[in-house]
Amino acid sequence: MPLSREIIDRTLATKQGEAAYAVTETMIDAGYECFWVGGAVRDMFVGQSPADIDMAVSAKPEEVMKLFPKCDSSAAELGSVVVSLKGQTFELTTFRSDHEISDGRRPESVRFGTREEDALRRDATINAMYWNPVSRELFDPCGGEADLKEKLVRFIGEPNVRIKEDALRIFRLVRLRALIDGQYHPETYSALKENVALAGKLSGTRILEELEKILQLKKPSKALTDLLELGVLQEILPELEACKGIAQPQQYHHEGDVWNHLLQCIDAFTDDHGFDVRIAALFHDIGKPKTFSLTDRIHFDKHAKVSAETAKSILHKLQMPSARSQKICWLIEHHMMMGAFKTLSDERKAHWYFHPWFRELLQVMSLDIAGTDPADFELYDSIIKDYDEFLNAHPRPEKPLLKGEEVMQILGIGSGEKVGKALQALHDAQMRKEVTTKAEARAFLTRRSDS
Repeated sequence: MPLSREIIDRTLATKQGEAAYAVTETMIDAGYECFWVGGAVRDMFVGQSPADIDMAVSAKPEEVMKLFPKCDSSAAELGSVVVSLKGQTFELTTFRSDHEISDGRRPESVRFGTREEDALRRDATINAMYWNPVSRELFDPCGGEADLKEKLVRFIGEPNVRIKEDALRIFRLVRLRALIDGQYHPETYSALKENVALAGKLSGTRILEELEKILQLKKPSKALTDLLELGVLQEILPELEACKGIAQPQQYHHEGDVWNHLLQCIDAFTDDHGFDVRIAALFHDIGKPKTFSLTDRIHFDKHAKVSAETAKSILHKLQMPSARSQKICWLIEHHMMMGAFKTLSDERKAHWYFHPWFRELLQVMSLDIAGTDPADFELYDSIIKDYDEFLNAHPRPEKPLLKGEEVMQILGIGSGEKVGKALQALHDAQMRKEVTTKAEARAFLTRRSDS
């Protein structure tokens, strides 16, 4: 399965490909080895122009910096330099012989080595293919091309050892399988199952980073299903695993249980969905296991509020900044409000329709519908129509008079829910024209805190 001339020409014709070729040429002319490596080469083998092009080079960071003065050398001690050329950026990493240390942290020091040693330290065979766009040479010491032909995800070396070196590789291999719609090598799969407990020892920050990468996939459900079946979810997100097997009312949810509904929601992502919306969609019904009841039919009373509270606890464990967590939990808590918008007065519509997070709330509502079978968008479409008509008839107000930092200073409080509530109250007062200047805004907040 050699690289086709068509994909080579198509890649080199892009702005990124053209600039990457120029970087490679500069390195070679200076007497160094330079190869495109990892995801870029893998993507080209499956007929896609790469989204990012990373390079592995024989030059030391200081030698790269001399050739490309316009660069970011903040990670030079770890062997990497980010080079800018023709409006494009590329990470150039010196051939290394080190392994990343346990729990996914970057090594404090590195050992530079040969191209062969550099390949052997990588995680999966299909990520260890090196390609030179100038000479068209392919260096594939781990059999990545053959594995990619079989859509096979396989650790380089002894799988159990590779996972213990860096537990983040559990997530990377799961994401890689979903990315290529592939299958695991038997020894790789066994090692993933045997070492799931290591995933629970990773920091919340690193788990959140991996979760966001998974939610960027074209079909995140594949990776989430693997995390469930391997036992990883039990270690990192037991609240999400609990959604498996929670029945829903058959009249409205032919897609099956809560878990199936969530998977269908996240597979409906489009490019305009940001990270906050994606995470909110994943967690929007996470309170259903706690609120399940069966009377005339299955009910989940107040599940939106419980889901928001559960998500707040999860996001705290994942070490998400409080301001961002507050926004996501707000989206979750209000995702069932769609039916109320049609009956609101213009003043209350202004409160909602001009809310800075309302458009993202609409996106979460849309994803909730997309994750339901049958998907009935009639009410949603009517809200969108009313929203557009309202905005046409009522120009959006000016930007907020005060920022969150100013509110905290005036009220003498730290970041948290109180700041959001104060900003919302101030926004509503501005909408009613009760507050029109910064001085009036400060006075409004002072009066509010004294009452």
